[in-house]
Amino acid sequence: MYRRLIILSVIILAALCGLVWLGYNSIRIRAQGMEGARLGEFAAVAEQIRMDVKRKLDQFIQTEQERPYTDYQYYYVPDNLAPGQQQMPLLRSPLRGQLEHGLAYGNFQIGPDGNIITPNDFIEQDEADSSELYVEAISNRINVKDNLLPVLSATRPGSFETGIDKENKASLKTQLKVPEQAEWTRNEALKKRGEQSKTGRRGKALPIESLQRQAQKPQVIEQQRSVVEYNISNAPLPSQRAAPSRESRQDSQSLNQAEQTQAARQYINQPPPQELQSEMVQVRVGPFETIVTGGDTAESIFAGQVFLVRHVQIEDKHFWQGFQLNEKKIIEAVKDSAAKFIRAREGMTFELAQTKSTDAAYATTENEDIAYTAILDFGFGDLVLNLKEIDPAWIGKQINHLRNWYFAIVAIVLLAVAMGLASLWHSAGEQLKLAQKKDDFISAVSHELRTPLTSIRMYAEMLEKNWVKSEDKLAEYYKNMRAESERLSRLIENVLDFSRIQRGRKKYTFNLGDVNKPITDVVEMMRPYAAQRGFSIKTELGKLGQTAFDGDAVTQIAVNLLDNAVKYARNAEDKTITVRTKSSDKFILIEVEDHGPGVPHRQRKKIFEQFYRSAAEATRETTGTGLGLALVKRFAQAHNGFVEIVTAKPTGAIFRVALAAHV
Repeated sequence: MYRRLIILSVIILAALCGLVWLGYNSIRIRAQGMEGARLGEFAAVAEQIRMDVKRKLDQFIQTEQERPYTDYQYYYVPDNLAPGQQQMPLLRSPLRGQLEHGLAYGNFQIGPDGNIITPNDFIEQDEADSSELYVEAISNRINVKDNLLPVLSATRPGSFETGIDKENKASLKTQLKVPEQAEWTRNEALKKRGEQSKTGRRGKALPIESLQRQAQKPQVIEQQRSVVEYNISNAPLPSQRAAPSRESRQDSQSLNQAEQTQAARQYINQPPPQELQSEMVQVRVGPFETIVTGGDTAESIFAGQVFLVRHVQIEDKHFWQGFQLNEKKIIEAVKDSAAKFIRAREGMTFELAQTKSTDAAYATTENEDIAYTAILDFGFGDLVLNLKEIDPAWIGKQINHLRNWYFAIVAIVLLAVAMGLASLWHSAGEQLKLAQKKDDFISAVSHELRTPLTSIRMYAEMLEKNWVKSEDKLAEYYKNMRAESERLSRLIENVLDFSRIQRGRKKYTFNLGDVNKPITDVVEMMRPYAAQRGFSIKTELGKLGQTAFDGDAVTQIAVNLLDNAVKYARNAEDKTITVRTKSSDKFILIEVEDHGPGVPHRQRKKIFEQFYRSAAEATRETTGTGLGLALVKRFAQAHNGFVEIVTAKPTGAIFRVALAAHV
């Protein structure tokens, strides 16, 4: 049996170890899954930001592409003139009065002769904020002249001439940074390294093609020749005065405002052409192209100044219209998009980092809070968007929390398994002990039955063959036969009572009476049995009164206690057995006192167990089946009482049975 228990225990422990290993690996996989899912959330947010920024840029480009070419001039004649109308109405450009329009800054037009005009020419100084706007407008014109005009002259030969020699044009071609020639090493390096930086943070280059040149068809607009020529005629006006040079930029506010105002008024009041031609003229407006030039790029996120220009052709005349891309507005648009989508996500934030080299792309920051790096690639430059965890350790905290729960559960399971195995081994041991007790019980019962039967048969045979002639002997033999019969009856009664109790079929009949009566009857019945073994029985019966009890159970209690005293006190010097009864507040007490060796404390509970014997069956010196005291305890409990052992003086033991008093 123990061998099978060992095999079963090994199997259970091996299975438990396997489950613990699988659970731990499941937590590790769970952590990886959470990290992957979180990374997916960051990638999704980055893609949403890219799409939102692209949408804004698409709308901006679409709006600017549809903008009339006349908006780039300070005054223009509308094309909705009535037939035969002689007086040309002049309207101010809707771009007049400010340099910023969405993502555009400093709209301008370059004429065939290289002259630059803007919607903010001839700003009246008495207008609100005109002085500051006047300075910014001149600064913008100077910037276009110094940085964009040479690039256009070098890359678009034949469109206009600005006095730049051929050597300078060739030099500009080699220095020019345009989208087709630029090598954006940061994005390429990031892609080559599997879209993962050296710091372990993941990222991705997200292209935004809105500002790159697209295969769009040019717009062809038909207008009346008179309107077109009148609008074209205002282009040379700014050339009547020389644009301030870079050296005179600081003194731009001291220009003669009266002279500018007078020139504008002369232009407004000039009469229309003498011959108005009514035929239609086609105006061809091309798509915007991106040109990256030099200039002050200390705070630029791109490789230089970014201009969006489009080609306008009216018959044999070529114009260039455009604006500088407003980097600050682009950054604000990216921040607004990031804030909008980050707000909907828990535990996320962002930052924008400026990068200018390949190494910087991998070392934008050493902040370990950065979980994902999205590089917004505009084609001519890129913007690094770092998505960050507000609490970088939240996944670790959740995993640790889960791990703590896991180890707690594992500990509970291990404890339960250990207790189960211990209980199993204990039960197995108890079963073996019980089996051994049953074997001892069978052996004891066999012995106890054989001994009185042998005596009865021997006496019966002697009497049958008339071998006994003496009357005294005959009386002795009859007495012995009766004693052995009573002994056999007690044994059988104990076995039957125990069997009934075990099967739950024992029935008790409680009647009112005096407990002293069955006790007295038992004492009188047991006196010859005790005297035969050298014992005397003394009674000390108290006044108990009427109480409810089961007479057979009380009889069995007294018989078993007296029989137990006779068997275990056989070697005592004082062979007096005292039977006493007395009453307390709630119980009727029955005591049997002997002066034998007593009962050791470690056995005082065990001796009331079924089949328990104080010695091994093979070496025991006393008779009995191990059921007597077990039945005493069961009968006492049936009367809502208890049984206990008290040490007698000077030696011996007092077996006390308490029965609940019911009047």
